Amino acid sequence: MRIIAGTAGSIPLKVPRSLTRPTTDRVREAVFSVLGGKTDGARVLDLFAGSGSLGLESLSRGAAEATLVESNGAACAVIGENLQKSRLDGARVQRRDVLSFLPTAPAGHYDIIFADPPYARDEPTLALLNALVTSPALAAALAPDGIFVLESFASVALPETPLWEVVREKTYGSTRVSYLTPLTIAPATA
Repeated sequence: MRIIAGTAGSIPLKVPRSLTRPTTDRVREAVFSVLGGKTDGARVLDLFAGSGSLGLESLSRGAAEATLVESNGAACAVIGENLQKSRLDGARVQRRDVLSFLPTAPAGHYDIIFADPPYARDEPTLALLNALVTSPALAAALAPDGIFVLESFASVALPETPLWEVVREKTYGSTRVSYLTPLTIAPATA
């Protein structure tokens, strides 16, 4: 695993030994190809950060800042090592549960939000995915023209949500990458 392109391109990344499923180089390369120049000067939020590969790739490709949220202490230590090795500036690591972090995220702040939660293969992970995509705090944290990039298990349908519109989707093996934008809800008329 490595940073693919940008100022820190080809620098190898350390991966936590357990509890994470890192985004493969192939999937990351495809995601950043779709995003194109959107990373230039972007404010990025990387949820369930694991090794930090999505946030670090963003910084390497010109993002102004990246907030990496990860609840596992060992994974946070690996993110710190990867930041030191890559010498990228603008990262903040938050050792927090994602769902408790989101209500504290500044409204409209993030241009790109990545989320790579544990794949929904059982009740608890399906409940986590549902809580994520139905979180008003997540939608509120995204900038008006921002994009939410969600990785999930390809064989499990995304939960229905009135908050998001899927604008693009692509499957890579067992991984589905969905690109979502907030739905605008028309105000109720009297």
